[in-house]
Parts: sequence; structure tokens; C-alpha cells
Amino acid sequence: MWEQWQHGLKMPITLPALLPALRLLLVWDNLQGHLTSALVLWLFSHGVMPLYTPLSGSWLNMAESIQRIISRRALAGQYLQTPQQIIDTLEATVKGWNRDPTPFHWGGKRHARRLLSRQRQHALAGSGACTRLPLRHRPSALQKSLSSCQLTH
Repeated sequence: MWEQWQHGLKMPITLPALLPALRLLLVWDNLQGHLTSALVLWLFSHGVMPLYTPLSGSWLNMAESIQRIISRRALAGQYLQTPQQIIDTLEATVKGWNRDPTPFHWGGKRHARRLLSRQRQHALAGSGACTRLPLRHRPSALQKSLSSCQLTH
């Protein structure tokens, strides 16, 4: 399994001679600290295969939301003392979630805040740039001259 994983890599990693059985696939982002050879080799030595999310993978925020919800539901108010208790509690929570899943959709409070923020902005001359406060428009020379003329009957 370890060798198959390396097949698609642009820069294959030299695997240690002795590797334990694969126990876990760890999906995480491409933070610089997650890419250090010392950390990756430590993960390998513990039977963990890191899988990195694609750059610009904002769609994964939903996965993080689900993970946060499940862990909070499972672990809130619990005093679990062994890894097996944690695993059992998380698995029971996931089974309950799957029986009655919560639908997610893009939008919500953050989307509404961003829309309001855009509505409060003022476009600048069609360039796509915006300001938070409206700019005072200075009258042109022509507008000044026209407004200074008095009209009589």
C-alpha cells in the first residue's frame, strides 16, 4: 500500500526500510509545517499516511464543518479515558448523524454578511474598485461655470 501511494507523487519520498501496517489515512492541508520531512517520517513510522488537500480547496471547508460538529456532539461533557472510548463515541455519533443527516448549503450567515458588506461599498468609476465611504464628487470646470451663471427672466 505504501508503494502504491507513492506512484502518483511528483517527488516520491524515500520510505523507511521498516514500515508498520497502515493504520490511518490523515487528510490535512498544505501548511508548511505539515510538509517537513521529520514530521512525515514520524507519521510513516506510526502507520499514518498523510494525504494533502489540493491548494485552493475551499470546498473542503464543509468537511471541516462536519468534523467540528461531530466532534462537539460526541465529546461535549464527556470524560473519556481511553482511545477506544473516544473511537466508540465518535462512531456512535457518526451513525446517529447518518440516520438523520443535516443538509448543508453554501450561504448562511457569512454569505449574508458579505452581501451586506458589498452593498455598503461604493464603486469607483467602473474600475471594479470600491470604497467604504462615498467619495465627494468635485464639480468640473464646466459645472462650476454653469452653476455660477445667474439666470434671469
